[in-house]
Amino acid sequence: MVEKISMKSGVEYSKGSIVSKQILNKKTGTVTLFAFDKDQSLSEHTAPFEAMVQVTDGAATVIIGGEPHEVKEGELIIMPANISHAVKANVKFKMLLTMIR
Repeated sequence: MVEKISMKSGVEYSKGSIVSKQILNKKTGTVTLFAFDKDQSLSEHTAPFEAMVQVTDGAATVIIGGEPHEVKEGELIIMPANISHAVKANVKFKMLLTMIR
């Protein structure tokens, strides 16, 4: 089945929360849309796979290996496997997370 999904409106903001919607879940990887309210964050963690964050709305700080990287709408950043990373919303922001196994 073919499904058309908007990266901007495929997931909606929720006050004081992070909302996620898994778009694809295969043994080769996952694709998930996220909407973060301002000041929400994902705590520092590691993953055994590379992941790509594409910012579709707003801006955030992505911390990789302790180093902060500012990313905004239209930009992307690669998070290497087995390196600690975290995400903090500077303002409301949305991202598409693609993890490759």
